[in-house]
Amino acid sequence: MRIIVTGSVAYDYLMVFPGHFKEHIVADKLHTLSVSFLVESMKKQRGGTAANIAFNLALLGEQPEVVATVGEDFGDYRAWLEQQGVNTRSIAVVPGEFTSSCFINTDLEDNQIIAFYPGAMSQAHTLHLDNHGLTSEDLVIISPNDPLAMANYAAECIRLGIPYLYDPSMQMPRMQAAELRAGFAGARILAGNDYEFGMMAEKLGMSEADLYQSVPFCVVTKGEAGSSIFADGQEYIIPAAKPREVINPTGAGDAFRAGLVKGIANGLPWATCGRIAALTAVYAIEHAGPQQHAYTQAEFLARYRENFGSDAAVEALFEKPVAVSY
Repeated sequence: MRIIVTGSVAYDYLMVFPGHFKEHIVADKLHTLSVSFLVESMKKQRGGTAANIAFNLALLGEQPEVVATVGEDFGDYRAWLEQQGVNTRSIAVVPGEFTSSCFINTDLEDNQIIAFYPGAMSQAHTLHLDNHGLTSEDLVIISPNDPLAMANYAAECIRLGIPYLYDPSMQMPRMQAAELRAGFAGARILAGNDYEFGMMAEKLGMSEADLYQSVPFCVVTKGEAGSSIFADGQEYIIPAAKPREVINPTGAGDAFRAGLVKGIANGLPWATCGRIAALTAVYAIEHAGPQQHAYTQAEFLARYRENFGSDAAVEALFEKPVAVSY
């Protein structure tokens, strides 16, 4: 199975506010909201949903290929991704543009206020999937991106018969019901967190329960409460893995998607896919940045045993030698 990851490639500016956002927002003044948060730290990190997912897939031993647009400032970032084992040949540089930038402010309760400058991502709709030789045996991940690009990729996957995972997440607020319906109309998997599913259901005028049944497989993450996978007419309840420390949640959702796809690509049962995903997410939470963590296959396997016990399929998967080439 080839794994194609579409979505944003960005630089993340991670800031920490040493307080609680909710204490500085006046409920009856929301119509004239004007608030400034003095942060105590800021770090520039490599990020973007597509790059984060691909980075984690490479850590897990897969060989993902990213389809995205970037700016002229992408050179060092490309070299980094290639060193990790990510295929970057389909990442296109847009002349005269900057790579997307995401400004993330996190408070002491891990609530986040995010501003995103698309930059070169605005040209992602100029890229196409029909020249990649993909088949029904492959998987495309459609993660937050230029809305037109997301629509185009979904339509191309449907036309070409390519399975795809649809994850609108951060683009949800600007998407209309018709765009959402078209986006996951042919999806094999619909993914998001519980808040995003609530927003989707409200926009679509349907219950969350009906939304879970609208695609073959549905994955709902719930933070510390774990996640649920709706598949084969039942709900698989997945416990969260235990972090050794919580530093920053940025990138945890992307890491979770990567772990999920790792399991899917290797034909594992849904419950096992979910547990691999839960553990993959924890590594991101333990570091200040979505691509700051690292582990060996053996280390991942040992920690899986710590959290979930022994699993013959997982043992076989992570004890196999991994060769990276493209």
